[in-house]
Amino acid sequence: MVGAVTAEAATLHYYDVAPGVALNVRRGPGTQYSIVRTLAVGAKVPIYCQTPGTTVTGTYGTSNIWDNIDDGEFVSDAYVNTGSDGYVASRCA
Repeated sequence: MVGAVTAEAATLHYYDVAPGVALNVRRGPGTQYSIVRTLAVGAKVPIYCQTPGTTVTGTYGTSNIWDNIDDGEFVSDAYVNTGSDGYVASRCA
């Protein structure tokens, strides 16, 4: 088990949140979920997995992809600079 955690940590990449944006972090993959915190301007986020949810238009286009950045915490991929319009991480289970 320790080896699996180490391998995951080694491949984890942090992505920039859109410039000038204080991004809302939600309890689930959609705008209907409550806001649990707000990321500071200039934040970087890990993406553990991604899942479809509410479609959002943001700095990086329109997307229904939501990024899981912590246990039970999601942000819209439309505000995260992943360099892709598609999935860059595995789908959340």
